[in-house]
Amino acid sequence: MSPEQIRRMQEVARHLSEYAEHLEKGWRVETTDGEVKLVMMSLDPPHTTNVDAFSEQIRAQTPGISAVNDTDMTDPVTGLEKVPDLIAFPTEDVDPQAESVNPRAVLLVVEIVSKSNPKNDLVTKLDDYPRMGVPLYVVVDPRNGSIAVHSEPKDGPDGLRYRCSVPYGFGDVVPAGRWTFDTSGLVRYR
Repeated sequence: MSPEQIRRMQEVARHLSEYAEHLEKGWRVETTDGEVKLVMMSLDPPHTTNVDAFSEQIRAQTPGISAVNDTDMTDPVTGLEKVPDLIAFPTEDVDPQAESVNPRAVLLVVEIVSKSNPKNDLVTKLDDYPRMGVPLYVVVDPRNGSIAVHSEPKDGPDGLRYRCSVPYGFGDVVPAGRWTFDTSGLVRYR
């Protein structure tokens, strides 16, 4: 996309975000390759429980690293905007008053797969996060109890993609970058 197209997409996203603020709780805006999407954030108990489990372990294992959920992330290079379930970044590298986090400062993104739109986490974000500079992407799927750790973004014939994907299951001890996650307390959807 050209810089002008990125600017226009961000302008549309800003207007739609203002609109989303007036809707009932849970609506956010994300962008992907020239598309601006209004997405509903999942706030059900399994989703929240799983986000909290990862957030607590990140904070316990790495002082000086912030673990925040449902925070806007905007890439100045690609113009892509996402609202990950959980991001981890060095606290000192992000302005606490910024409207959005630069994904190039992010160390890890964790997404809990949505029941209503699994393609967003399993396909769209798997394509977009390496392009946005996210070095480590953990996908937790409460539908089937699976976890995938995606790492090593590298440029190839299909563009920038994660070159390493390691599958795990709920209950496994999951190594992901500088973290080791105990997933025995994760909750599946009914």
